[in-house]
Amino acid sequence: MAAYLEEGRERALALGNRGPVRFLDDGSLPADITDAFSRCGFYVFTGVIEQPELDDLKAEVNSALERAPVSNQSKLDRQGRPSLGADLTIPPFYLVPPLGDPVGGTKRNAGRHPVKMMTPTPETDSPSQIVQVIFGTLHILDSCLRLYGHPQLLKVAEAINGPDFTPFNEAVFVKQPGLGASVAWHQDATTHWDSPNLDESTHGFNFMAQLYGCTAANAVWVVPGTHKQGKLDISSLTEAGSDRIPGAVPMICEPGDVVMCNRQVVHGSFANTSDDWRVSVGFGFHLRNSVVGVTAKLLNGQTVDYDEARVHERSRMIAIATDARTQRYPDEERYQYLPLAGFEAENRFNEETRERVVKNYNLRDLHI
Repeated sequence: MAAYLEEGRERALALGNRGPVRFLDDGSLPADITDAFSRCGFYVFTGVIEQPELDDLKAEVNSALERAPVSNQSKLDRQGRPSLGADLTIPPFYLVPPLGDPVGGTKRNAGRHPVKMMTPTPETDSPSQIVQVIFGTLHILDSCLRLYGHPQLLKVAEAINGPDFTPFNEAVFVKQPGLGASVAWHQDATTHWDSPNLDESTHGFNFMAQLYGCTAANAVWVVPGTHKQGKLDISSLTEAGSDRIPGAVPMICEPGDVVMCNRQVVHGSFANTSDDWRVSVGFGFHLRNSVVGVTAKLLNGQTVDYDEARVHERSRMIAIATDARTQRYPDEERYQYLPLAGFEAENRFNEETRERVVKNYNLRDLHI
């Protein structure tokens, strides 16, 4: 495994798909960035988040972990207090056994994780369950709401998906040292695989902002180019008797780097037996014509119609996030989200919109 990790790291650093965010005069991304993203299925934007914002994000995520419930069935934290977000409709915390693989090789999540990952034995004094994901971060973590309004990242989303891009969902993925569970190989996309218009951009992309960086041992791993190949038989990609995929590479990052990852690419992560934290703040965006008018089947089997009204209401989180960011960073460039131009007054970030719009906003997520 050590050799696999090192070989993957060397391949990842040789891909030529990393560097700072840059734009041409017309607001588009330079061809070297878009070409590398198209070739690999992911791109590492370096040095996006400055240290003061990183410190805010780390502090708030750490505080949230202290307020997590003791299990998926509980609404109390380890001190017997109501857990953070206990009053929300969708529970924000998802806990799993340490170093485990809760979905690989099962029918869960629409069966899109067909390969069971290796599950090392945790230390005997390890907790029985640990937080793997924090969902709906924009209504419980103000630092994540402000990051969602980051002008450079929203300009990237516009350059990739057009100025009328739409949201997806948001989550923080946590890989604690020596405890972090795996995420079995999968493709995120579910809705448009059989569409005659399917191309590499159909199911959108995710940003993953890295608070501590990523090593080969704790990173998300990607199989470059698979975002162009449609829905794949992932079981056929792994080595016989193994959870490894030949040719996969890890997303190697420093603190403050942000990965842009195509949602159609095959990706996953191994259990984190290393001594290093990985905390990835995730949020994604879609092409508008991939969402509006679509009937989507969610991973839980529910069927949802995405009409203009739902998309408009969910997109308000972009406008509210940009206002929240401006309040914290008043000297920074402010992003203008075109579909909600002229609606600024009703999308201020204040206690009224926090209660009326932001709370339980993820009931209107746009999964495709």
